[in-house]
Amino acid sequence: MIILAVESSCDETAVAVVKDGRTVLSDEVLSQADMHAIYGGVVPEIASRSHITVISRLAQSAVDKAGITKKDIDAVAVTYAPGLIGALLVGVNFAKAVAMALKVPLIPVHHVRGHIAANYLAFPELEPPFVCLAISGGNTIIVDVRGYTDMSIIGTTHDDAAGECFDKAARVLGLPYPGGKPMQELAENGDDNAYNLPQGKIHDHPYDMSFSGLKTAVVNLVHNAEQKGEKLDRAGLAASFQKTVSQVLVPRTMAAARDLGYDKIVVAGGVAANKRIRADFEKACRDEGKQLFVPPLKLCGDNAAMIGSQAYYEFKRGAVAGTDLNAYATMEIDKLIL
Repeated sequence: MIILAVESSCDETAVAVVKDGRTVLSDEVLSQADMHAIYGGVVPEIASRSHITVISRLAQSAVDKAGITKKDIDAVAVTYAPGLIGALLVGVNFAKAVAMALKVPLIPVHHVRGHIAANYLAFPELEPPFVCLAISGGNTIIVDVRGYTDMSIIGTTHDDAAGECFDKAARVLGLPYPGGKPMQELAENGDDNAYNLPQGKIHDHPYDMSFSGLKTAVVNLVHNAEQKGEKLDRAGLAASFQKTVSQVLVPRTMAAARDLGYDKIVVAGGVAANKRIRADFEKACRDEGKQLFVPPLKLCGDNAAMIGSQAYYEFKRGAVAGTDLNAYATMEIDKLIL
């Protein structure tokens, strides 16, 4: 089954062609990061307009690079939630038009389910059940993945997502947007014990997280140093920040796997690209004899190949939408419309 997949939930316009949920025939991604960098974050209106400008030619490029014709497409998939509503609507309306023109099914895909499915592309042997930590700029959740389309949230952040916290900490340190890679590079030359930063804990919810206190602590350290004219150990603060984020994420995910009796740990999303978090997961899984699956860097960020992968399994469960498909800014991973 050949699926043309569309992803436009934030500031990447992406179109891919995926076969049988596991084989990527083409994967086109056009980032808007440079466009939004001058604002220190994504501007929704600019993101939406940019998607409109490039999505049609990007889709044609994906088809051409896949070595197929439009007649070979068996279905069209699209991210319909969650994300920036204007950006999502561009992708949804484009996908509806293509599906209607080609007279093929339209498959709606949840964005975070797509991130989890990125691991199916990287690891053909991976099958549920497993525990997945999905970490990005908009989401930080621990998911019990019982089947390809049967999953539920068992842990979540009560405030900021881990990726959002990275971006805000990077901004106060004078680093460019997006903040994940610059923070990682700065931290490489720092002592991760330089600062004792807080780890948020949620009473009676052992898998849940909080990052607002960590973000505030970093902001206060930087501002206090500036106001007092004191030298700030920027590299040490970045390294301490990364360590603290990892110390929040890794133990909770490992505990969830132990409690559920799973021997497979999956990590997905943009923040999964972070070297410190990857290394800490590798050590934890090695120590406990568990299998770790983390996608290559190109599949950590937003892309359409992951949407095409998950779409294959959504189609098999009967999730086919009509021309009335809408986009949703928020939606939990286990609360689907179809």
